[in-house]
Amino acid sequence: MSAEEGLSSAISDWLIFNSWWLLLPFIMLLVVAAFIVAFVLLLYMISPLISPKPLKLNGAHVVVTGGSSGIGKCIAMECYRQGAFITLVARDESKLVQAKKEVEKCAINDKQVVLCISVDVSKDYSQVESVIKQAQEKLGPVDMLVNCAGVSVSAKFEEVEVDRFRERRMGRIMFVSSQAGQIGLFGYTAYSPSKFALRGLAESLQMEMKPYNIYVTVAYPPDTDTPGLAEENKTKPIETKMISETSGVCQPEQVAKIVVKDAVQGNFTSSVGPDGYMLSALTCGMSPVTSITEGLQQIVTMGLFRTIALFYLGSFDSIVRRCMIQREQSKAVDKSE
Repeated sequence: MSAEEGLSSAISDWLIFNSWWLLLPFIMLLVVAAFIVAFVLLLYMISPLISPKPLKLNGAHVVVTGGSSGIGKCIAMECYRQGAFITLVARDESKLVQAKKEVEKCAINDKQVVLCISVDVSKDYSQVESVIKQAQEKLGPVDMLVNCAGVSVSAKFEEVEVDRFRERRMGRIMFVSSQAGQIGLFGYTAYSPSKFALRGLAESLQMEMKPYNIYVTVAYPPDTDTPGLAEENKTKPIETKMISETSGVCQPEQVAKIVVKDAVQGNFTSSVGPDGYMLSALTCGMSPVTSITEGLQQIVTMGLFRTIALFYLGSFDSIVRRCMIQREQSKAVDKSE
């Protein structure tokens, strides 16, 4: 072998050896990616094994507070369509009678019953206890408790059922909050704190109840076409109206279908629409998850959703500033006149 051939061979060997080192990071990246994909697939496969067993509503007893109108009534109707027995609890007896007629139209068999009880659950604890006892004597143990009675509902209403749920080692408890319980907005300085508080109650209750196979759901519906929203709009500040208009209004039937499905599945958070999903992912914090899939989705989407949220917040601040400037200009015009 000549000197030139030897040099050429040495150079070739050196290039081959170093090319492997150049490719090594790429190969390692492929290996890591393969492990991640395999891990995610494994999590998806075992996720159903650790998720709550769905609650069967056919033949179940569902108690709905605030069930005479709005979302509460639609939740009762949705559960009734799936074969549940319903107890409606509200203050207005005439509205309850009307709601009962509407719920009964959703029956799927002639054995179903709708029981109406008129009581203010925010005041007399002894009456609340009597209500639950009366409902259970007529329709059997409560399988799902839906708290849709507004911001003043006493936590003791839930406490009445907790011991009974523990004894049976099954059940669902649902709190109907609001997207105003996930983000504080102009005009909701009184309303938002009460809705935020529901999450704290629900998280604590979920941790206590999970060992007994009892799952808590917090529903965060957006503005929904209900009598409550119509009443709210009469006094809503212009800033709040403009901010609310960025996400539109949902129908109560649509909301009811989604939140009932989430409660049956045992999901801790129930959101409606893309905005609701984004808000729930952004505000998940230390909230419990009921499947590994849900946790992975929150991890993956957090950065993107935070970026989008910053644009939303900038838009909301802009609305408030514009309204303030217009208000000050109007005052200046009035003074000059």
